[in-house]
Amino acid sequence: MTYCVGMMLDAGLVLMSDTRTNSGVDNISTFRKLFHWEVPGERIVALMASGNLATTQAVVSKLEERSKLPADRHNSVLEAPTMFQIATTVGHLLRDTIAERDEDNGPQAAGQFGATLIMAGQIKGMEPRLFLIYPEGNFIEASFDTPFFQIGETKYGRPILIRGYDRKMSFEDAVKLMMVSFDSTLKANLSVGMPLDLLVIGTEQYTPLHETRITANDPWYRVISASWSDSLKAALDGLPNYPFPRG
Repeated sequence: MTYCVGMMLDAGLVLMSDTRTNSGVDNISTFRKLFHWEVPGERIVALMASGNLATTQAVVSKLEERSKLPADRHNSVLEAPTMFQIATTVGHLLRDTIAERDEDNGPQAAGQFGATLIMAGQIKGMEPRLFLIYPEGNFIEASFDTPFFQIGETKYGRPILIRGYDRKMSFEDAVKLMMVSFDSTLKANLSVGMPLDLLVIGTEQYTPLHETRITANDPWYRVISASWSDSLKAALDGLPNYPFPRG
């Protein structure tokens, strides 16, 4: 399983993903799920992936190839004129890759090669945009009503994002909110694991404002995790007790 979050703020975009993949409790590996391409001063496009690892790696590899081959420049994330067109291209590529793998492996493999993507970025002269791309190749775009997307193991971290999100929040607060969401998911589900990849994209800054990998031994992460647990316990203690009937 996976957990990835893409968030839109007035200040820009924040993306975070875990790196765990597994085929059972005795076969756990670490693979990168957050990728980005950039033309400094002109555009930046980021992609996060959840689902079948072979499918998502194939999609990323094909995007890499298209960015280097002149014949595929019109389908390249580095050449397409709008983020909408890039999302359309990536959606078609995902759909076709899944269909190819299902066909190669026969009817019994149907549905085994599915994947879901979050795509984000900005092209100069246009607004930052955030998309959720489904296995069928169609997609939806983030808005004021839906300002962030999650893929993978979403249920544990979603309530935290809903309660804490504010479109006007700073990058520092957004990363802190995401970290709490991820920490809650890590504590609840072994299929999501460290390290975590983080990418921050400022509005009209066409190169990453900040990019890092957060490990389980990171001092800041350890403080956040411990402080969040202590804060939850303190908040629970501060709530009024249930009025059990007496007598």
